[in-house]
Amino acid sequence: MMDQNLKQAIVRGETSLGIEFGSTRIKAVLIDHHFNTICSSSYEWENQLIGGYWTYHMDEMIHGLQQTYHQLKQEIEKKYGVTIQKIGSIGCSAMMQGYIALDQAGELLVPFRTWRNATTSKAASVLTEKFQFKIPERWSIAHLYQAILNGEEHVTNINYITTLSGYIHRLLTGSKAIGIGDASGMFPMDESTLGYHEEMVKKFDDLIADKGYAWNLKDILPKVYTAGEHAGYLSEAGARLLDPSGNLESNIPLCPPEGDAGTGMVATNSVQKRTGNISVGTSIFAMIVLEKNLSTVYPEIDIVTTPDGNPVAMVLANNCSSDINAWVDLFREFYEAMGQKPDMNQLFSVLFNEALKADADGGGLLSYGYYSGENITGIAKGRPLFVRSPESRFNLANFMRVHLFAAFAALRLGLDILTQKEHVTIEHIWAHGGLFKTPRVAQKMCASALNIPVSVMSTAGEGGAWGMAILASYMLNKQQHEGLAEYLTTKVFIDAEGQEVSPNSADVNGFALFMERYTEGLAIEQSAVDHFVENWKKA
Repeated sequence: MMDQNLKQAIVRGETSLGIEFGSTRIKAVLIDHHFNTICSSSYEWENQLIGGYWTYHMDEMIHGLQQTYHQLKQEIEKKYGVTIQKIGSIGCSAMMQGYIALDQAGELLVPFRTWRNATTSKAASVLTEKFQFKIPERWSIAHLYQAILNGEEHVTNINYITTLSGYIHRLLTGSKAIGIGDASGMFPMDESTLGYHEEMVKKFDDLIADKGYAWNLKDILPKVYTAGEHAGYLSEAGARLLDPSGNLESNIPLCPPEGDAGTGMVATNSVQKRTGNISVGTSIFAMIVLEKNLSTVYPEIDIVTTPDGNPVAMVLANNCSSDINAWVDLFREFYEAMGQKPDMNQLFSVLFNEALKADADGGGLLSYGYYSGENITGIAKGRPLFVRSPESRFNLANFMRVHLFAAFAALRLGLDILTQKEHVTIEHIWAHGGLFKTPRVAQKMCASALNIPVSVMSTAGEGGAWGMAILASYMLNKQQHEGLAEYLTTKVFIDAEGQEVSPNSADVNGFALFMERYTEGLAIEQSAVDHFVENWKKA
């Protein structure tokens, strides 16, 4: 009976679709009106360092989008015997920040520059000083101003700049729209107007007035929408882009495109004050909803917003799971060399669970999973590093624990500023992302690292794509004057099951010992790098 009801719901289009472009996967999740996942699909992709910039090929982006939707469509046909023609609402999300610049025809002027690039330090520094508001290197406005400082020719021809989610949304709808959470990673927001900070916009235009560009800043920024608003409809071209077979109908409403930070908050019901969430992937970030503004500007903390416009302290570390994935892949190669065919889920599970058998501090081992530069610790370029001494207790359990500890280490340094200097109260952390798919292990390491109870919901593995589907559902199904927090609490999560892990003193003390090694090692490494650079200059 349940399958029959779902079949009819799919036929009638009583569903919501969330699509998220993560750093390593494009994922789609289709949900019913009870917020349950009907089907999900994904496509693996990876950024590349080309011409000094981390980027993704846009042809692969479109191919990945189509493949992800095609897989989902096939699964629905196989399971329910129906072809998707109608969807109630759609939402697109992606990695926040970065820089996509388009000309009048909507063509890319330069390859997409992702959040991962640490190439805008001069611009970010000047704008932070000018605005008296922290502008991270990853933000779109920093990329734009750095291009201006560099004298890049493409700037003259800019018609529109946006993020990856905004770009996908425009391809599907033709609308230059963006959700306020994602927009807050482009340019500072004004909490009172729920739009771009007008005074800072003017300061930027004054700053570049002598350049004589035909555009001003507001001309080229997307229009800001908040959660629940309609931000366009699937065009005929957009429907054919998403589903080249021609089965999917156009004119489906789309909610505002959002960043992965916002969808993470939604997926963990963390849009209320004193709550926070952690999202893990290639990068790791914590979002803490603030009760009041911070007393000063901190280089390690970004101020962004929830999808409905509340201020959030965002602590982002550029590196998290890439190094762990690389080591697990090495074990996979060994397994295959032994003539075995590994189940990757089982491989992750076995290796992660070894960490529970480890010494509390990881046996004196040390790891830095820096595939790219790390802003919080001041490391400019990626240099993954695993270190042990002759006295270290080098075994598989300690090896895995230390790599899991390292995934949370830089984040901990940023959160210490909020809790120790600004006395921000964090009552609970909700976590989501692939690292938490293995029950309790990464959750336990996270609780040890932050010394805060950490909960993981049953939807944790679906992550931001599910959160985006929820935002699409909210736009379609909310009652008049029903806020996002109320919708999530009283409808989406009213019967949600979550597993909480509280920190224990032994693990907390073990992580503290690991952090002593971690911070000491950073000082040694930076000193060694400085010494190398100085000698290289002399040579």
